[in-house]
Amino acid sequence: MLQQNPSAGEFRAGMRAIFPLIVAVLPIGLVFGAVSVTKGLSPLETTLMSALVFAGGSQFVAMDIWTHPASWIGAGFAALLVNIRHLLMSASIGTKMQSFSGIKRYIAMLFLADEIWAMAEFRAGATRLTPAWYAGVVTPFYLTWVGSSLAGALLGAFLGDPAVIGLDFAFPAVFIVLVMGFWKGPETGAVLAASGIAAVAAHQYVPGVWYIAAGALAGLAMAFWRGRAREQAA
Repeated sequence: MLQQNPSAGEFRAGMRAIFPLIVAVLPIGLVFGAVSVTKGLSPLETTLMSALVFAGGSQFVAMDIWTHPASWIGAGFAALLVNIRHLLMSASIGTKMQSFSGIKRYIAMLFLADEIWAMAEFRAGATRLTPAWYAGVVTPFYLTWVGSSLAGALLGAFLGDPAVIGLDFAFPAVFIVLVMGFWKGPETGAVLAASGIAAVAAHQYVPGVWYIAAGALAGLAMAFWRGRAREQAA
């Protein structure tokens, strides 16, 4: 009897785990592709951006402030603010990558999108996180994001306004699902409330994308304060 390759089984398990989020990210990629061509990007440029940046949030922000000629400093700084959360995400998941060699860990971090981080955290909470399982999550998700961006760029003229058919809601819907997966009661609610209030206030009164940093810092401060209060109570 032929023995099944454990790595192949882990890879397939990762693919099964990420499949629902692949269905969800497909319309987001279509929306990004459609938006990018309205800003003057070609389908090739759109595809390269998704393939090389691979960060939906920062890509949408970049398109929101895109001008001709493009302000590379402005777009780069906006992307930095949006992606600063990856420092916390990588610090969190990095402690759970004991099965990853040095080079595999660095490569894995290049593909640490929000959805992939969340799935990896869920996996690490239940069993050992392996490179094969992680690759099974990353591969179809990455290919779907790049492919749907290209499709959106090519079909943008036919899709029309994403808001009319509800595609614009796909992005926040995915994050709502991910956040609820980490729900731990009132403590989580307090962190979300602090982050949301700070982000809305900054968006209202501070120009640019500082609302992202404001929301992140407020959430961290609330989590730290709640943690200290819990320790003192214990």
